[in-house]
Amino acid sequence: MVEAFCASWKLTDSHNFDEYMKALGVGFATRQVGNVTKPTVIISQDGDRVVIKTQSTFKNTEICFKLGEEFEETTPDDRTCKSVVTLDGNKLVHVQKWDGKETNFVREIKDGKMIMTLTFEDVVAIRHYEKA
Repeated sequence: MVEAFCASWKLTDSHNFDEYMKALGVGFATRQVGNVTKPTVIISQDGDRVVIKTQSTFKNTEICFKLGEEFEETTPDDRTCKSVVTLDGNKLVHVQKWDGKETNFVREIKDGKMIMTLTFEDVVAIRHYEKA
């Protein structure tokens, strides 16, 4: 099922992302850059590992993991998290935990587009991607 996500995805639309970053504690300057950056997300599989690369003019990141196995992740805003990614039906669910806090991203494919819903406490942001 991860195969459905394996592609290059370009951010086309973003809602409430500044509020989400603010809730996480991301500084003003980084939020300003984050709000104007249109990253490309490349999802691929390498055997039993999933690779998610995020490329932008601001910063490039890469995570590699096995579904359901915890791994250490450094986020683009430099948080060090314990993360787990699972497949829940047709959704890719990514949970990050740090300093007693937790956020999650749910990626799903709808009408050939990838919708990413980011949730932290009561703040929800939605980002839309199209195949690049």
